[in-house]
Amino acid sequence: MKNIVLISCVSKKLNRKTTAEKIYTSSLFKKNLTYAKSLNPTGIFILSAKHGLLKLTDEIEPYDKTLNKMNVSERKEWSKIVVNQLKSVADLKNDQFTFLAGDKYRKYLLTELEHIIIPMQGLKIGEQLQWLTKQNNK
Repeated sequence: MKNIVLISCVSKKLNRKTTAEKIYTSSLFKKNLTYAKSLNPTGIFILSAKHGLLKLTDEIEPYDKTLNKMNVSERKEWSKIVVNQLKSVADLKNDQFTFLAGDKYRKYLLTELEHIIIPMQGLKIGEQLQWLTKQNNK
């Protein structure tokens, strides 16, 4: 069983082309990434509103797109794309998926996956930052 961590993209980005791991600059993303790495997962991927599923090493240009501004049908279509991308790197029924992503990024993915962990479910952004700080300083 693989352990896959999925982190949502954020709006705060560098203004130049670089790897997905480096382009997102918010403290929430950085803390999520640090926590994700501490789990020693099989893989870490970013859920990008523009690109779908990104490897940390994928080179991308800055963009301005978020699921928060998409309607339900657009988010469902985005989720179908991500599910197809996930199928190429994971077994959706047997692998474990840890979500470090908000509800809009995970809602329509959850129905396609069997083994799910959402460690910060229900926490607001400030609470997530506190939780991540505590986890990352253990």
